[in-house]
Amino acid sequence: MANKLTLLASVIAASTALVSINASAAEESTLDKVLAKGEVSCGVSTGLPGFSNPNAKGQWEGIDVDYCRAVAAAVLGDKNKVKFVPLTAKERFTALQSGEIDILSRNTTWTLQRDTALGLNFAGVNYYDGQGFMVKKSLGLKSAKELDGASICVQSGTTTELNLADYFRKNGMSYKSVVFDTSAQTVKGFESGRCDALTTDQSGLYALRLNLADPSSAMVLPEIISKEPLGPVVRQGDDKWFNVAKWTLFAQINAEEYGITSKNVDKMLKSNDPNIKRILGVDGPKGSGLGIRDDWGYQIIKQVGNYGEMFDRTVGKDSPLQIARGVNALWNAGGFMYAPPIR
Repeated sequence: MANKLTLLASVIAASTALVSINASAAEESTLDKVLAKGEVSCGVSTGLPGFSNPNAKGQWEGIDVDYCRAVAAAVLGDKNKVKFVPLTAKERFTALQSGEIDILSRNTTWTLQRDTALGLNFAGVNYYDGQGFMVKKSLGLKSAKELDGASICVQSGTTTELNLADYFRKNGMSYKSVVFDTSAQTVKGFESGRCDALTTDQSGLYALRLNLADPSSAMVLPEIISKEPLGPVVRQGDDKWFNVAKWTLFAQINAEEYGITSKNVDKMLKSNDPNIKRILGVDGPKGSGLGIRDDWGYQIIKQVGNYGEMFDRTVGKDSPLQIARGVNALWNAGGFMYAPPIR
């Protein structure tokens, strides 16, 4: 009996210690670490125009990049206090899980498996997308249904591979995968004739087409074969940081809805609209619930802009990609973009 009691006591002690360790780890929020080091470490792609891509001066730009800058503006008051870490599709989740990066903003699709088994939380959707196909115009194809027996260039470690298999199986067609590790390798394979078609998210196809020696030689087929809600990702069990990640994006979407822009934000500080006053931290909950500065919303809009401004300059009408807002328009303009209220 004494041995059993001793064993039971040991089990209880071990369990108590584990609970204590977990509780201690949970209290050590990424938010506290970011405030202490004065920098946000953000995982981005190895180069995808419009989303995260170094420009000719080596400066990172794109809608995913701008979101990271918005987080830095909200938390640290300076959009430039970001360290960008380029990651392949295979590397991205491990880098986040291990703590190498604070947040992943890398055209990543929100799925059940990623939301549960990988210990991750998606902070929202900053771009609604869908998978498609790009082919050389010289093939004379008009539809993805004509790709039976084709070779397809695809990036490894992505939802794209599963969607591709599902689409061809559903339509009773065969294909040959030509797999690459990065999007740059994938487009080079396509351009060199290693495959008949390249598949990825449609936004990515328009971006990758810009990298071709002759962009006019390729076309994007009309079919969209999947739902790809893309958004930033953080680790589970870190609610303080999760809240900051969510409400940074929500603030940008709400700001567009209420007409607050980087150009008029100072004037808007004097607005009598209670919704605008709360977004800018003049009134309402301010930053207390998030554990950050009271003017966090103002800093986001002043330094980075609202969601519409961010979209237009990176992937939309003011960018080389010229992608229409479509379903990424605000909810009151026929799109899907909708954010909970700041109050």
